[in-house]
Amino acid sequence: MKTAIALGTFDGLHQGHRAVIEKTLPFYSIAVTFYIPPKNAISDNTELLIMPDDREERLKTLGVNQVVMQNFDAVRNITALDYLENLKQQYNPSLIACGFNYRFGKDAQGDTALLADFCNKNNIEFCCVPAQMDCGNIISSTQIRNLIKCGEVENASKKLFGGFGFKASVSHGDERGRTIGFPTANQHFPDLLVKPKFGVYISRVTVDGKRYSAITNIGLRPTYKTDTVGCETYIKNFYENIYGKEMKTELLKFVRPEKKFDSLAQLTNAIKNDVKLLG
Repeated sequence: MKTAIALGTFDGLHQGHRAVIEKTLPFYSIAVTFYIPPKNAISDNTELLIMPDDREERLKTLGVNQVVMQNFDAVRNITALDYLENLKQQYNPSLIACGFNYRFGKDAQGDTALLADFCNKNNIEFCCVPAQMDCGNIISSTQIRNLIKCGEVENASKKLFGGFGFKASVSHGDERGRTIGFPTANQHFPDLLVKPKFGVYISRVTVDGKRYSAITNIGLRPTYKTDTVGCETYIKNFYENIYGKEMKTELLKFVRPEKKFDSLAQLTNAIKNDVKLLG
């Protein structure tokens, strides 16, 4: 079977990314991407829309047969032409697809014009996917990242494939929620993931293959302050012990910002009002 390569960071798998992937699906599809996107690797300011393991899983859900996660440091000094030659030798593609703004090679010197010329000289079909638009704006990972930072996860999730969320094991907290009738599942918010606006969200969790409605707080807990970004989730009508288990948490809608309460009673009343939103 003929092979096709999709090139890109694919962070978020938004409509533009999916359009690139679709060009490769009539073939044995290989997505060549990076564990950490180059821009993030260079600036050391990583704010991913999807964690790498989730990105690989979602790429395969879209129909990609093989996902190649490159380490940017291992290829950053390879010239653009050598990078393409390596891809040709390793995968022998009949088609290469990428987005309109794709850059590659040392110092990002390679562009779509160079890629088109290389493909033409090597009898490889080339597909350059134009910008995908939404209400007159180019759909981009940066645009979606900014929505999440503003708490607009509902809008952001419509643009992402698979919504905005993460997987992490459930850890022990201070169990204060249990004392007020609202036990929470505590998770460390992934360091590499873009931080949403701190506050309370309507959410959905998946644990042991089952989905549940939930309320999630993301942030530093100003009432009982912590130094690291945490995730505390109250799961409706759920009473099982899930310490140590992996749980998927998806943020669906922003409810309110984090707030410092003067007493545990005030915090309890606020949580009661939040939980009412679950119906």
